Amino acid sequence: MTSILTNSGAMVALQTLSSVNNDLEMTQNEVSTGKKVGNAKDNAAVWAISKTMESDIAGFTAIQEALDVGEATVAVASAGAEQIVDVLKEMKQLAVSAQSENVDHDTIEADMAKKAEQIESIISASQFNGANLLTDDVDGAGATSLGVLASLDRVGPSGTPTASEITVATVNFKDNIDLATSLTTITDAATATSALADIEAFLTTAIAGAAQLGADASRLEDQGEFVSKLTDAMKLGVSAMTDANMEEASARLKALQTQQQLAVQSLSIANSAPETLQQLFR
Repeated sequence: MTSILTNSGAMVALQTLSSVNNDLEMTQNEVSTGKKVGNAKDNAAVWAISKTMESDIAGFTAIQEALDVGEATVAVASAGAEQIVDVLKEMKQLAVSAQSENVDHDTIEADMAKKAEQIESIISASQFNGANLLTDDVDGAGATSLGVLASLDRVGPSGTPTASEITVATVNFKDNIDLATSLTTITDAATATSALADIEAFLTTAIAGAAQLGADASRLEDQGEFVSKLTDAMKLGVSAMTDANMEEASARLKALQTQQQLAVQSLSIANSAPETLQQLFR
C-alpha cells in the first residue's frame, strides 16, 4: 500500500543516512585529530584510563629530571673524590721520599702543605646546585645525605601514587680526611714514616668514599634508564588505547563517503515514489 501521508521508505532511507552521517563525522574526527578516543563520550572507560596514565607519564617525566640532577650531583662529588685520591697518592710519594736522611724535609713539607690545601679546595668546590657530598653538611641545612626522587608507585587503578627516593649518603671527606689537624708534620725521616701511615689511612678512606660514590652514580644511571624505558612503554600503551589507526580510518572514511552518496540517492528515490500516484488520477 502506498500512502501520501506516511512514506515508510523515506523514513528508512532517512534513518540510514543519519546513521552514515554520524559514522562519517566520527571517522572524520579520527582522521583530523589522530585520536579514536579524543574525549570521554568516545569511550568513557578508555578515556579515564588514558588520562590516569598520562598523569603518571607527566610524573615520571619530572622524576627523570630529578634523576638527572641527582646523577649530576653525584658525578661531581665522584670526580672530586677521584681527584683527591690522586693527590693523596702524590703525597704518599712525597712521604716515602722524605724517609731518606739526605733530602730537604722543609721543601717536602711545604709541598705537602700545598697539596693539603688543594684537597681542601677540592672538597669545598665539589658541589652541584648547592649540594656537596664530600662535606659533613650536604645542603647547608645539616643534611647528611641526598634524597633523589626515583619512582612513582601506584597500587590499583584508583590508588594514590607514592613517590620513592634513592638516598645517597655523604662520604664526609671534610672530617674523615682532615689533613690540617691529623697529618704529621714532616721534619725528619721518623716523622716522614708517621706521615706516611697517616696518608695511607686517608688514602684508604678516600678510595672507599670514591667507590661508594661511583656505586651510587651507577645506581642512579640505571634507575634513569629504567624510568626512561618505563615512560616510553606507558606512552605506547596510551597510544594503543587512544590513537587512531590511520590506514583503517582512511579506508573507512572512503567507504562511508560512498555509503553517504548511496543513502542520499535512496532517500531521493523514496521521496519521489508518491509522485507515481498522480498517474492514477489522470
